[in-house]
Amino acid sequence: MCQLLGMNCNAPTDVTFSFRGFAQRGGKTDEHRDGWGIAFFEGDSQPNSPGHGKGLRHFVDHLPASESPVAELIRRYPIKSRNVIAHIRKATQGAVALENCHPFVRELWGRYWVFAHNGNLKDFAPRLHGSFRPVGCTDSERAFCWIMQELAKSHANLPSVEELSITLRELAAKIARHGTFNFLLSNGLALWAHASTSLHYIERRHPFAHARLSDEDLSINFAEHTQPSDRIAMIATTPLTTDERWTAFAPGELKVFVDGALAGT
Repeated sequence: MCQLLGMNCNAPTDVTFSFRGFAQRGGKTDEHRDGWGIAFFEGDSQPNSPGHGKGLRHFVDHLPASESPVAELIRRYPIKSRNVIAHIRKATQGAVALENCHPFVRELWGRYWVFAHNGNLKDFAPRLHGSFRPVGCTDSERAFCWIMQELAKSHANLPSVEELSITLRELAAKIARHGTFNFLLSNGLALWAHASTSLHYIERRHPFAHARLSDEDLSINFAEHTQPSDRIAMIATTPLTTDERWTAFAPGELKVFVDGALAGT
């Protein structure tokens, strides 16, 4: 299975610490050697501004994340973002190739949408038409294209996060009938996470504490790098740190994170 990493914050934050440990799972501390990718939403940090979260930096590589020069660039370049999605691939469908590396990106309602999937969908061959067609040959990209197509059919314009969550729960349940469907999805305004099997999250807020990576001998005192008002939600296939309390998703559960917190809490 692949590995997922997501971050949602109320202020632009760098994901360097978490990504350092996460990247080691791409061939060093785990077997996921079939490519990797990461996408950062950027833009005006004011929620009501036209450019809020619309910009996107997108990096993918078919090399293992633990050996990739592009991954080394990300480890050394603290890009700040309010929504980040990263993926480390262990191929189940589709060759080891750049076009099959997650996360995938599409445009809908004048915003970028980013998607990454962990799992294997069997006999999933939906009818796709219009603007959303796969470039590669993975079940994951087909699922993403179908989700985008169905969202466009269900809503004429960009709906609220609450409305999107209702639609996504319905769509995720239909796809999950075909197999394991753990995924992360973001449009720069929120981050949705769905679990079939393994997915965990943690919310970091004041008072911030120390944390130690589980995949690398590295620790950090978050209090030295944050403001009291900061809120950061991290989502990962398996917990990234050894000394923090991560919460497991229930099977079939979809959660949405906004401004660094679980929506509705």
